[in-house]
Amino acid sequence: MKLSLNKYYILFNFLGWILLFFFTLTLRKIYLYQYEDISPARIKYLWAEGLVCASLAYILTFIVSAFIDFKINFNKVKRVDIFKIFALFILLQVLYSLLVWPLLDLIDVFGGSIKNLKGGSMTNAAIISNFLFFGTLFSIWLFVFLTIKIYHQLKTVQLKQLQLETNLKESQLNTLKGQINPHFMFNSLNNIRGLMLENVDSARNMLTSLSETLRYSLTKSDSNSIALEDELDMIENYVKISKIQFEDRLTFETHIDKASLNTKIPPMIIQMLVENAIKHGIANLKSGGIVNLSTSIVDEQLKIEVINTGTLNQSIKGTQLGLENIKRRLDLLYGASATFSLEEIDNRVVATVQIPVK
Repeated sequence: MKLSLNKYYILFNFLGWILLFFFTLTLRKIYLYQYEDISPARIKYLWAEGLVCASLAYILTFIVSAFIDFKINFNKVKRVDIFKIFALFILLQVLYSLLVWPLLDLIDVFGGSIKNLKGGSMTNAAIISNFLFFGTLFSIWLFVFLTIKIYHQLKTVQLKQLQLETNLKESQLNTLKGQINPHFMFNSLNNIRGLMLENVDSARNMLTSLSETLRYSLTKSDSNSIALEDELDMIENYVKISKIQFEDRLTFETHIDKASLNTKIPPMIIQMLVENAIKHGIANLKSGGIVNLSTSIVDEQLKIEVINTGTLNQSIKGTQLGLENIKRRLDLLYGASATFSLEEIDNRVVATVQIPVK
């Protein structure tokens, strides 16, 4: 949230400065002069003085708040960011002190300033006193602004965490109902039953792969991140089971960068890509095709590519739930730092995921 652009904050900030200066400056001075013969010109000037000081304070604090909103990342605050805020805060006070006195002289059309009434400019001691006064007010404003900003950031993080937990639960349900659905389970068990009459050892291995796939789906989906290496083990089991149905029609190839094996990724992301490539790509081709999985690390980004034989129009049918699931999870986990794309290149469907290496 850009607090500086929030209409309620803008209204509150402006009215706050108006009321603050009217009570601490204008009305205070009128009260102190109540036992003296205060002229109407002086009263008019004091009201104008409060308005000008408040307006200048509002403009300068708006610039500072906009800088904090657009230049400081509260998700990852660094020491240099703290120095930037402190330096900008000092600059704010200096600019205010340099601008306020010429502006007050400029508005003195009533002849009610100290300079006009007593024939002399304000003393250095008075200027320093006012500088400290303004500094106190700006310190209070900065404290309130950062408090609101940090509070909102914490609420945003909590909300994203809740959304992520909900999304992960949905992903787990989609895995059980979609990726490893009853149709897939029926075909797998039926193929294993037929395989038992030909090769008991192979059938036993397929049952092991199926049980490992189910175990992974039930246990790993509760985590926000797992090692890429663990996901690849699950993919191997998933492909073994799929080959029972597709036999020679399915060719699966991998090109894995060893440096990426320990990289943390969201669970089931690659599985969903491979599942889509097989279910909505290879399954629609009579002669079958190739699914190629590759990973690499480039510019502190993990690049995951799943390429399958086929066309995008053919492959995208029925995959919207899975693709939307991937996009939502990447957005919740990494925001704009992660990307997902799906395109067709030379009669091949290319799905690409890029996430930052932590």
